[in-house]
Amino acid sequence: MRGEKDKKADIQRRVVGIKRCGENKKSREQTEEESWHKEVRIENDEIAGGLSREQPPSRPEQIWDNPLLRPAFENNTTVNFVTSTGRVAYLHCRVNHLGNRVVTWLRKRDAHVLTVGLFSYTTDQRFTALHAEGSPDWTLKITSPQPRDSGTYECQVSTEPKISKAFNLSVVESVAVIEGSRDIHMSAGNTLNLTCSTTVPADLPTYFYWYHNGAVVQYTGKRDVEVRTWEGRSHLVVDNVGPQHSGNYTCAPENAAPATVTVYVLRAGEHPAAMQRGESSTAVPRTSFLCLLALSSALLLLAR
Repeated sequence: MRGEKDKKADIQRRVVGIKRCGENKKSREQTEEESWHKEVRIENDEIAGGLSREQPPSRPEQIWDNPLLRPAFENNTTVNFVTSTGRVAYLHCRVNHLGNRVVTWLRKRDAHVLTVGLFSYTTDQRFTALHAEGSPDWTLKITSPQPRDSGTYECQVSTEPKISKAFNLSVVESVAVIEGSRDIHMSAGNTLNLTCSTTVPADLPTYFYWYHNGAVVQYTGKRDVEVRTWEGRSHLVVDNVGPQHSGNYTCAPENAAPATVTVYVLRAGEHPAAMQRGESSTAVPRTSFLCLLALSSALLLLAR
């Protein structure tokens, strides 16, 4: 009997122990959940009583709203341009801190938009915009400009309000000029020296062509012919000239209308009067012509 009682008591102790373990586990879980809810309430109370009542932090200032970083034109760029007819013209507009803004070129006289960014908004294909990535330079290129293209052009930036800068373009007719007389008489064996320049000093040519009777003057490797060009002027020098050097000499700058002079190389003993344009040294002398005319008149009178 005693053994059975001990056995039952042992079973009861075990059951009680299991119940207590379950209760303790449940109590710990409940405690942890309560603690978590308490922490959440505390955080919510802090938010409700603290940060939420304050003004939210202001948004960071946009880079283009900063007065020191707003789009601005460079003040040291040239605004007055002079070019010759047919020569390519470039108007340079430099904008710093452009950001996401757009540069527009327009012709002021008729408010015609020529380019927006790198896109053309005109049917005149002579107008194009040039820009290299990362460069502040936005250039308006005008191919083969004419005098009618003279005027004011505006470079605009799409800020609020818009900012703009005016550029003045003058397209002029440039003409070549050969110093001295248009008719040059010289004796054989002398040196021919021709100097050519243009009428627009603000747009000097970088190269010239010389022609003799329509053919390009070849001077490379020749000792008796020399061409020197500098500072917008060109010099043609021909040593020891002879009859083969007579004829028309034309100076044709890259950006100007050409000019022509006529050179007469006189043979030994020849007078310049016999070398006038349209005459030659073999022409009939004036006195002989008058004698023939008088003789013809006399014959006509006798015939009557």
